[in-house]
Amino acid sequence: MIELTIPGRGTMRLEHLVADVNGTLAVDGQLLDGVAKRIGSLRDRLQIHLLTADTHGGQAVIDQQLNLTAHRMKPGDEAAQKADYVRGLGAESVIAFGQGANDAGMLAAAALSVCVMSVEGVAVQTLLAADLLMPDILSALDLLDKPLRLIASLRQ
Repeated sequence: MIELTIPGRGTMRLEHLVADVNGTLAVDGQLLDGVAKRIGSLRDRLQIHLLTADTHGGQAVIDQQLNLTAHRMKPGDEAAQKADYVRGLGAESVIAFGQGANDAGMLAAAALSVCVMSVEGVAVQTLLAADLLMPDILSALDLLDKPLRLIASLRQ
């Protein structure tokens, strides 16, 4: 668990990291360099959940690289499926990372949400649903190792 007290927002007890895969952790179906190491360093504090439509068909390889099994979205209304997944975990204990249009609901539902810039782009509705925008996934994951960065950016 990661506990944060953010002035103006109160105390958060984060137990789950929910991350979109394609566009966020991977590009063109390939896991980005450095992601596996960063995810591995968070396992002792957070339960890691991967959500994907497996657009590129390479999720099985990414699952092996991360030693996780992603939850695959069923075709159709993926945005609602992702938001429901976050609510099912207990949204008040979730930090969510995403960038695509189908991530907006998930980010809106989570207690803390991070929109990650990507070479695939960032959907405007997802940006607007986020608490914070980060320039890349490694910087976003580093926030969890250096939570004072989150507090400094989100304090009111």
